[in-house]
Amino acid sequence: MNVLGIETSCDETSVAVVRDGVEILANVIASQVDIHALTGGVVPEVAARKHVERLSVVFEEALRKAGIGYSDIDLIAVTNRPGLVGALMVGVSAGKALAYALGKPIVAVHHLEGHIASNFLTEPTLQFPFICLIVSGGHTDLHIVEGHGRRRRLGSTRDDAAGEAFDKAARLLGLGYPGGPVIDRKAKEGNPQAIDFPRAWLEEGSYDFSFSGLKTALLRYVQQNSDSLNVADAAASFQEAIVDVLVGKTVRAAEEYGIPRIAVCGGVAANSRLKAVMSEEANKRGYQLVIPPLILCTDNAAMIASAGYFQYVTAGESAIDFDTIASEALAG
Repeated sequence: MNVLGIETSCDETSVAVVRDGVEILANVIASQVDIHALTGGVVPEVAARKHVERLSVVFEEALRKAGIGYSDIDLIAVTNRPGLVGALMVGVSAGKALAYALGKPIVAVHHLEGHIASNFLTEPTLQFPFICLIVSGGHTDLHIVEGHGRRRRLGSTRDDAAGEAFDKAARLLGLGYPGGPVIDRKAKEGNPQAIDFPRAWLEEGSYDFSFSGLKTALLRYVQQNSDSLNVADAAASFQEAIVDVLVGKTVRAAEEYGIPRIAVCGGVAANSRLKAVMSEEANKRGYQLVIPPLILCTDNAAMIASAGYFQYVTAGESAIDFDTIASEALAG
């Protein structure tokens, strides 16, 4: 089954073709990073306009790379939640129009289901259940994934997501946008033990996350050390505080529930320190660890096509009048 995936939840315009949920035939992404770097963050109206300008071109490029025509599409999968409403509506409108014109089924995909599915594009033989850390600009969730579309949420962020915290830290340190990659690069020049930033472990046994206190601690440190600030040390120490909590809670969940398989997905999964520490801890315990490559960590339509395939197989198509939703937690 050839699934056409559409992803426009934020500032990447992406169209992909994935066969049977695991084989990527094409995954075309048009990024808006350079545009939004000028304002230090994504401007929703600008993002939506750019999707309108680029989507048809990205469609044609994806079909060309996949070597198929519109008649070869068997299913359409499109992100309809959560995200910037204006941006989502561009992709959803295009997906619905295409489904209607071609007489093909369509599925509405939750963006985080797409991130989970990216693990199967990376490791098609990944077995259930597994512990999945979804860590991105807008989300930090920890789940036990028991099957396609079946999961149990153990915890989520109570305030800032990890990626959001990186963006805010980068602004405080004058490093630019997007924050995750620039913090990662700068941290390589610094000492992660130089500054003892707080770790929010929360109450005993909690799998929730909180990074707002860490952000405030960085702000105070910058204010108090403005004349002698070592940006590299601050970046490395801030990153280490986030990584410690992400890895600590994920590994503890695997131990507590006796699940020797861990998957990490979402944009922050591309962080080199997170990958290194998670790999080290997984190797110590003999756990399987799956982390998608960079192109599948950031927002992309291949993961939406993959999630759409498994959703269609297990639950069937969506009614074509489905809504576009700005905010919706991943059920679990």
